[in-house]
Amino acid sequence: MRLGGRLQAAIEIIDDIEKRHRPAAEALRDWGLSHRFAGSGDRSAIGNFVYDALRRKRTAQALLGGESGRASVIGAVLLSTSETPASLASAFGGDRFAPEPISEVEARAIDGFSSNSLTDDQRSDVPEWCVTELRSTFGDDWVNEAACLADRPPLDLRVNSIKAERNKVATALKRTGAKPCEIAPLGLRIPPISGHGRHPNVQAEPAFRKGWFEVQDEGSQIVAELAAQGSPKQVLDFCAGAGGKSLALSAAMDNKGQIHAHDTDRQRLAPIFDRLKRAGCRNVQIVADGGDLVSLEGRMDLVLVDAPCTGSGTWRRRPDAKWRLSNQQLETRRAEQAAILDEAVRYVRPGGRLVYVTCSVFHSENDKQIAQLLDKAPDYQLADPGSFWCSVFPEHIESVTISQFGVQLSPNKSGTDGFYFAALRRE
Repeated sequence: MRLGGRLQAAIEIIDDIEKRHRPAAEALRDWGLSHRFAGSGDRSAIGNFVYDALRRKRTAQALLGGESGRASVIGAVLLSTSETPASLASAFGGDRFAPEPISEVEARAIDGFSSNSLTDDQRSDVPEWCVTELRSTFGDDWVNEAACLADRPPLDLRVNSIKAERNKVATALKRTGAKPCEIAPLGLRIPPISGHGRHPNVQAEPAFRKGWFEVQDEGSQIVAELAAQGSPKQVLDFCAGAGGKSLALSAAMDNKGQIHAHDTDRQRLAPIFDRLKRAGCRNVQIVADGGDLVSLEGRMDLVLVDAPCTGSGTWRRRPDAKWRLSNQQLETRRAEQAAILDEAVRYVRPGGRLVYVTCSVFHSENDKQIAQLLDKAPDYQLADPGSFWCSVFPEHIESVTISQFGVQLSPNKSGTDGFYFAALRRE
């Protein structure tokens, strides 16, 4: 497919996403199934166009002076690549599958466009209702923080110290361009996609099959490293999901002690079995039935609550989610988080620690939840977030936003997804 055909496909997919309010991955998959003539390079390029259009939707539409899928896609291409209106006109010429040429109205909008004329809402590329949440978290820097959530993300890997060390894995993955992460001690990073390319399929690598590494954002690795402080022996991963942090904790504990991995959603928990086997983790016990947790009450050195959340900190990877998200869904998540915390405090032993983690940058899902928990649980005391962070990563104090209650990572400061971390000690 030529550039024009790829752009037209992306426009059709964006229109489908908007009309049916469906996930981008689902829309892309269905398009691929109905257009089997498209090669892997075509699908990769179209996927990049779609995700860039979703990441920079408001700025792209401001550039072209419209609110259509066409404005989102063509505007994002002009903003994110070396293409110009002239080069697009040349590319569209003679291609019967290409979009309509840039109109006079669109051309005038492009000529008159200036980033200085954008509102903060537009420059941030987030829904208007999210602004209060972001401002509460980041203060006056919220626009820059939000705008970085519209960048293309890197591909991060966590070296499994049970089976390998970082230099060994970096050597095995040399052709992928993987380099050590800035903060996470076991992290490797493959840079963001450039142009129309795609990240390498690292799960096809022999090193992955051998269990030498897992795919895990550096931010997720960092909060797992923080959670592992104090050398806990008995751990409850209360919302284990697919097990990423259970695996990281298992390696941090050198396969000693015991980790109880629990999740109320058995389908989400299902992948953990194969992952544990591949990684060689022997100290993780799966607890699928909530009734089996009764014997753990008041016994855990560490209870990790990686709470279900809006996922606003992962918008670089899932930009469609920010446009589907509503304030009502946020309130639903907040209620779930509060209920989970009310349950989780039961399992911490006196002197033990409760760690609360989200992949959100929303104040009400993070600091506000911790403040409310402290009001309800007087036998818990907050660990000073700044001191806690500096005890583990003293050279990276400028890489995070530290509040009264917790530590916020972000693409702008830490170069990671937007993870939040708070720790409390039971008296």
